[in-house]
Amino acid sequence: MKLKYGFISADDHVQEHPEVWSSRMSKKKWGERIPHVEELHDGSECWVIDGRRLLLPGIALAGALMADRTREPQRWSEVPPAAFKAADRLKAMDCDGIDYSVLYPIVGGLAGESFGKLDDPDLELACVQAYNDWLIDEWASVSPRFVPQCIVPIWPIERTVTEIKRAVAKGHRGVIYPASPMELRGVPHINEPAYDPLWTLCEELGVPISFHSGASPRIQMRPGDDFSPGLAAAFSNVVRPVSSIAVVANFMISRVLHRFPKLKIVFAEGSLGWGAYEMEYADYQSDADGLPSEGYPLKPSELFRRQCYFTCWYDRISLRVRGYLGTANILWSSNFPLATSTWPDTRRRAELAFAELPEIEKRQIQWQNAAKLYSLESAEK
Repeated sequence: MKLKYGFISADDHVQEHPEVWSSRMSKKKWGERIPHVEELHDGSECWVIDGRRLLLPGIALAGALMADRTREPQRWSEVPPAAFKAADRLKAMDCDGIDYSVLYPIVGGLAGESFGKLDDPDLELACVQAYNDWLIDEWASVSPRFVPQCIVPIWPIERTVTEIKRAVAKGHRGVIYPASPMELRGVPHINEPAYDPLWTLCEELGVPISFHSGASPRIQMRPGDDFSPGLAAAFSNVVRPVSSIAVVANFMISRVLHRFPKLKIVFAEGSLGWGAYEMEYADYQSDADGLPSEGYPLKPSELFRRQCYFTCWYDRISLRVRGYLGTANILWSSNFPLATSTWPDTRRRAELAFAELPEIEKRQIQWQNAAKLYSLESAEK
């Protein structure tokens, strides 16, 4: 199979529509606990899950498709179809020169954390399964250009692995998980052996597990109370990617990657500049703190290049970045349809970002790394 455009976007988002859960979950059993849309007193609309309002800046995140990219749609009638309809999304991809799109949720949380916060594990499982089935039924079945990734119940771990097996059997090519599940409810720390069945299964199935930035609010500074909505959004967009600094550091030190050497991890919506700095500093500290004598045979940057990936969407890819992160560990994306997306100008932005790269490395970052990681068919440009 040949690629038409030579781009795979490794971090895009699907906007769930109001019937995703209401059409797949039992109204008799769950009632108003089902994720649904409600109208507010000012005429705007919001998502409600188990009686709690979801704190999104609009009814959808579709800023790239709005006439004013700083304004999110406030009513469902304002949401552009390309945000939530597969057929319209394909047209937007063609407009931007994107062959494949790796999908992350919005209402479900950037890493499925909207359901991870639920106190009822049965409700969590029902919500997760409805989303995973919808992604196959209304996206992956429409076109193989959509690369689905499943969200999962965060606990108990037996349910986590059971849902991964079910979802991968249906066609999901990756697993999305909150990097700090213990911040969502009373579950063990992510480094505990209790999660070993999760790492083991991902290794066995050959699917990557993705930790998306912004899914761990306690390690992300919130905007000031006196910020305007626009300033608050700008602040959040700046601090969200770098909030993953602690997440990346944890996986360099926690021994999870040492114990599971075939596990592949994606740190989604990061930023290459601070990623390279973190690897440089972690290497320095590993020597200064005597980590080799503590049983760490690989430097953090070596461990990263063996098993980890960053997604990026605007970054200028310098020699320093490639030196610490590795060309084979960078995935390009358009971040569509979020307001910070490069759509519909991704190709020009990529040319600027790749200006210093030889052609062979451009191809790696533009599509080859993602095609290999997500086990897409052997694609050639």
